[in-house]
Amino acid sequence: MGDKTEYDIAIVGGGLVGISLAYALGQLEPAPKVILIEAYDYAALPPPSFDSRTVALSFSSRQIFSALNLWSAIAEQACPITTIHISDRGHPGMARLHAEEQNAEALGYVVENSVLGQCLLKTLPDVNGLEILAPARVTDINIQPASRAEIRFASLASLSVEVNGKVKDISTKLIIAADGTDSFVRQATGISQRHWDYHQSAVIANLALDKPHRNIAYERFTRSGPMALLPLVPYGQDEHRYGLVWTVPQQNTEQVMQLDAQAFATELEKRFGRRIGKITRVGERASYPLGLNHISEHVRHRLAFIGNAAHTLHPVAGQGFNLGLRDVAAIVEVIKTALESGQDIGELAVLNEYAKWRSKDHNTTMLFTDALVRVFSNNFTPLVVARNAGLMAMDMFAPLRKRVTRHAMGYVGKASLLARGLGL
Repeated sequence: MGDKTEYDIAIVGGGLVGISLAYALGQLEPAPKVILIEAYDYAALPPPSFDSRTVALSFSSRQIFSALNLWSAIAEQACPITTIHISDRGHPGMARLHAEEQNAEALGYVVENSVLGQCLLKTLPDVNGLEILAPARVTDINIQPASRAEIRFASLASLSVEVNGKVKDISTKLIIAADGTDSFVRQATGISQRHWDYHQSAVIANLALDKPHRNIAYERFTRSGPMALLPLVPYGQDEHRYGLVWTVPQQNTEQVMQLDAQAFATELEKRFGRRIGKITRVGERASYPLGLNHISEHVRHRLAFIGNAAHTLHPVAGQGFNLGLRDVAAIVEVIKTALESGQDIGELAVLNEYAKWRSKDHNTTMLFTDALVRVFSNNFTPLVVARNAGLMAMDMFAPLRKRVTRHAMGYVGKASLLARGLGL
């Protein structure tokens, strides 16, 4: 292996989660030697995660970015959510979650993916200990099984990476896969993934309205699926803006996408009512299929998975990216502890600490998200009555409301140093 370039950590996948991980690792002292491998050319073609979608950053995600000294670059383009309004169309159930009940300035913040991506890319080349390989594609992975105790620290994982038509061989103590739902790393290492198809699509667009959003995010459950309106900062001539996520049955996706702007706006107003005001402009629309994915193993010897490479959620609760960012905060803290105690960061015993830590958050968030989709997509009368009673109970009883609010803010299970706004 003498002719191979050696690194402490190789991050495969340079989307929003992978870049965030690179920043976090750069905060460690001394910073480990890290290589970030991304298939897309940042200069010419941003990765798919930098698309027109909006992301609702939970309050804990804001804390993570603050601790990484990144929030100041994001804040100007991030719209605070001070209230979440939840309702079931055609039924009396309704609940409202307020930031003031948590003594917080906001429950979360909404920012466009492309804006967030550009904020993160600006100073990425300055991260301590980081080398960026983009565009580059991993073509082969070789992870040796755990060696005998006396020589295990010499054992490294190997990657073959194609760069400009040439193959570069890399050795590393730890591979962290952040390469999305269709992860090449997962497939190349034979790790299985469970998939549940919701037979739904998310139709997304930015909307302009004729009245202020007052920092209220709306989650409205309808017969065809949940709809979310997320407040956005002004842009150009559009002073009052929302990001829309409209869940539709898969067979109706094309029909919704082909509606002209006026018909599209009319359908939305019909579902939300005039509480949001009149829609004055509909931005460019896009759609993508919805499902739940969860891998069978989050770690192996010299290998760990984070973000969508480990779990992909329905956007109903807006937790997908936030869950991935909490993965980042946890694995960096585990790596920090291992380095300080002289342990090999790629050893399974070390990585199992990460898997154990993240288990509760993964399971709770996936079950909560999946239950929301299934319960509110079912029109069985007793279930309709029960879910509306649940919404009213949440609105009336502060302890229940506060518990749900804490979950929405991203505090599930053990909180990392970064999620508490503390430095590494």
